[in-house]
Amino acid sequence: MKVLILTITAGHGHNQTAGAIYNYLKTAGHDALTLDAYEYINPVLKDSINYGYLISTSISPKVYGKFYRLAETKERADSPVSLLKITNSILAKKIQSFLDEYRPDVIICTHVYAALLISYLKGHGYTIPTIGIITDFTLHPYWDETDIDYYVLANESLIHQAVKKGLPKEKLLPLGIPIHPKFSVKSEKSSARKSLGIEDKTTLLVMSGSMGYGNIAKNIKLLLDMEEDFQIISVCGNNKSAKKKIDKLVQKKRVYNFGFVTNVDTLMDASDIIVSKPGGLTTSEALAKGLPMVIVSPIPGQEERNTEFLVNNGLARAVTNTYPIDEAVYQLLHDHKKLKIISENIALFKKPHATKDLVDFISDHF
Repeated sequence: MKVLILTITAGHGHNQTAGAIYNYLKTAGHDALTLDAYEYINPVLKDSINYGYLISTSISPKVYGKFYRLAETKERADSPVSLLKITNSILAKKIQSFLDEYRPDVIICTHVYAALLISYLKGHGYTIPTIGIITDFTLHPYWDETDIDYYVLANESLIHQAVKKGLPKEKLLPLGIPIHPKFSVKSEKSSARKSLGIEDKTTLLVMSGSMGYGNIAKNIKLLLDMEEDFQIISVCGNNKSAKKKIDKLVQKKRVYNFGFVTNVDTLMDASDIIVSKPGGLTTSEALAKGLPMVIVSPIPGQEERNTEFLVNNGLARAVTNTYPIDEAVYQLLHDHKKLKIISENIALFKKPHATKDLVDFISDHF
């Protein structure tokens, strides 16, 4: 079977999801290809979208959040002459030639913009089965303007929201956000710590996403000032400035400080609690590993919605101006009953085999 995975580079998560699906499809013996739709249409367009996303979420997050909220509350654009539909009609025609040449049996879209392009083509005679992957614990704006065959949701609890926003219930697949299969296997903490060459003791994993978003150095300083005996694994992503600041901190506790890493699965296995912004992929990986989360620095927009989902379902604690990180961590370390409840809730919500389940669905239905 030939499967085309269409992604859009705006942040790192959509490409991570595409990569996880691609690798599993190849392992299962399928012919798979990943394509950045905007890069194929025009590399300048791809760079502009990605750069604009990074700037808006890191430098002007409040502005990004306001635009996200406006998009959430907009009326569905049923008019055939809406600006969004005109734009997609132009771009879709440019990717049509690729589809005609590659002739996939199934298309998987890991970004709503890619799904909008295919929706236009499907409205003009294309019949290729298409699956959209919604990569957060909410329904992003504009998914309600797509018209494809299936939509993968992070959890069954999102079905009501999706139906309210106009997606047909029979098209919804609450399989979970596809993640790398290595997150579906859990090692003993002591074994993971031994493989990392760190002490076998209570461990906090502090992450800030691939962009190193948020004041990770400030958070770690607050943790270092706590009396409790634990060690910290810090992952700064591509934020070299944050890594330098943490390296210079007076380390009252042991801090293993890293930049960009490729062994997050092992770091999670070695840890008791993760402190992180709630990106869809990181959240799904942490849940798959059964790791309680303390949420810090959510990007306004989809990550605020992720935070609401996680906190409202008893899966995480969220740091605020009046509930700082040291208080959140203190309570989790000392209240074993609450920590157990969070772990039990995680067991109900996690989807460690989401990628396998998606590939199995494709194999069975197309």
